[in-house]
Amino acid sequence: MRHRGLSFFIISILLSVSLSFCSRLLGWGVLLWSTEEPAIPSGTVLPVYIRSNIDQVWVVGIPDTYRKADQETNKFEIPLWQLELSGGKRAARARAEEFSEYARLYAETAQDGLPIRSDPDNSARRVYRLKMGQIIKILAKVDGNPAISATGEPLSGDWYRVLTEDGVVGYCFSYRLKLFEHTEGVLALTQAASAAKKEDPDLDMLLSQSWYPDWYGTMISSKRIDLDDLEKRWRFTPSPDTGIAHIYLPTVDLSFSYTGIQSAGKGSWRFEGAPLQMRLQSDTILTVQYTENGGALRSAIFVSLPMELEDLIVQETERQVALFQNLYALGPAFQSTNYGNLSFTGAGRFTWTGNNILIPQIIPASALGSGSVNMGLYLGRDLEERYTGAFILRFDGISGPGIAVHFMYTVDDQGLRIEYVPPDNLDGITVIRRAATPTVIYFFKTDRQSSVQPAPSNQAVNPLEF
Repeated sequence: MRHRGLSFFIISILLSVSLSFCSRLLGWGVLLWSTEEPAIPSGTVLPVYIRSNIDQVWVVGIPDTYRKADQETNKFEIPLWQLELSGGKRAARARAEEFSEYARLYAETAQDGLPIRSDPDNSARRVYRLKMGQIIKILAKVDGNPAISATGEPLSGDWYRVLTEDGVVGYCFSYRLKLFEHTEGVLALTQAASAAKKEDPDLDMLLSQSWYPDWYGTMISSKRIDLDDLEKRWRFTPSPDTGIAHIYLPTVDLSFSYTGIQSAGKGSWRFEGAPLQMRLQSDTILTVQYTENGGALRSAIFVSLPMELEDLIVQETERQVALFQNLYALGPAFQSTNYGNLSFTGAGRFTWTGNNILIPQIIPASALGSGSVNMGLYLGRDLEERYTGAFILRFDGISGPGIAVHFMYTVDDQGLRIEYVPPDNLDGITVIRRAATPTVIYFFKTDRQSSVQPAPSNQAVNPLEF
């Protein structure tokens, strides 16, 4: 009997401690997403008793306003993501007042695949992909980089900090959201959103990549970069933020408005509401099929690059600047009796006076005696051992854009030899052969030679050259 009495005494103490713990407040919080049973709207201040990290729930109190007369308990559980713990009651009320503008505001997605991002920028990392008709909670409107349409104009809308029904927080642009207020009743997902979610890692990977025309990949693999072409940023952008896919190529500039991206088989997808499909050939190669206004079916191949396009542009720019600096350091001023004076400036420009003998056969009559130097010209494999490199002199014109004249060049201790390259001897940005009758010009450095001297004997000279 004595042992039985002692056991009863211990159990009574433990029960008393447990009841005391459950009734003691942990703090106060603000409900972020409304509850259905009991029906409590978002923005309500609630007392918080327990946080369970094991079950990932809060135990919170039910305010008298929302407690039914026949309800036996005054507490219930909600997921951790559904409430923001604020501390004391005064702090919770202040947070609720701050949140009041958005407390009843929700949004329904009007596009399948709409992303939630880590920052308010449509180039930021995607943290969640929404389904058509899925409901999210608006937490606040925030400043961010505007989403851009296919025409380059900012889209109408705002960036919002949002919360999903399974607790993911991030940023979503409102262009494809339908905002609405919810005060009471069941906050149900539409049929499209409540369907079981299907994971599509290939589509996730595709949408996270930037896609450029296949010749960009060829440029990188051949190490012959056309900087002017890169800076045009030809591309294919599915743009799930805006629901507008854009194909931008030298002869194509088309935009397609769509409502979702649906699987059309392994590695293939169709854009709902648009005559557009895409198929992954590999992780880095994407074929896009589209129908133009006339009904003709077209296709284009795009690739993802091993580095960011901006980094590639920077690397190529630095390479060209280094090549020009080598020429500038060699001179920067050069002189030839027959072909005038050629000088380079540190700003990547040149002046060339006294070149009348080359007008108009090589230098157009409308060209002025100054311009910019472009080091983005390459030598064909058969020419690489005979020449140092190639460049473009883009002469300022009397009117309109600059006039480009192409040259190969070699350098030595005494000066600079340049050889004219006719346009027909170019394949894009690569010199593929010499002219049938080459025009070769040798310039001496002016600090070494102020009068005419023969060119070095170990280099062939055109009869036109002095």
